[in-house]
Amino acid sequence: MRHNVLVVALCVASPSAAERVNLDGFSIDRSEVTIGAFASFADRAGLVTKAEKNGGGFEWGAGWERRAGWNYTSPQGLPAPENEPAVHISWAEAQAFCEDAGGRLPTREEWAAAAYTEQRESPTSGFERGRTYIYPVGDQPEGMNNNRKHQVEIATTKQGVNGLYDMGANVWEWLSDRQGEDALTAGGSWWYGPNATRVEGMQWKPATFYAVYVGFRCAY
Repeated sequence: MRHNVLVVALCVASPSAAERVNLDGFSIDRSEVTIGAFASFADRAGLVTKAEKNGGGFEWGAGWERRAGWNYTSPQGLPAPENEPAVHISWAEAQAFCEDAGGRLPTREEWAAAAYTEQRESPTSGFERGRTYIYPVGDQPEGMNNNRKHQVEIATTKQGVNGLYDMGANVWEWLSDRQGEDALTAGGSWWYGPNATRVEGMQWKPATFYAVYVGFRCAY
């Protein structure tokens, strides 16, 4: 029988299979947490997400509208490939996954350092060590999955700063930073334009919120 997410912390931790990138003082997942990875965690932890319990996640229409049957396995109502990002996940559900993997949600400072400032000793794709870029993919926004109709599988867009994927667009990512009942998200999503992927584009959202545009990755 599945249980509420609050019980997850009692489960035995299992390392995440996600590839990690080592940066200055922390590491971070190279890509967003996938449907497959989250499904394995949910099955093992007995977790039923809020989107599943409440009949579906949200999409913007005439305001925020619940879409029946939309959840992390079926982001837009139909089953999706396991390598697409897990969305329709609340902040607490994302944090529970990261803790189970031996990590946590990244802070704003960590996420920004990873997304915009190249730290590798030998950068690839023309990036320069020590340089801070406007977008997570460089000085220009080309190559990100934004202004589109849906998310795409991880590591299929342009590889960005520090060799990371989709720090800009594809899906918004929950951060650890809280402001009362709200939590910070970063990176923009497939539905937004390039400006949302810049550091000043970060947005506060209710921590209990879950929508087709919001996923996450973990830091360690």
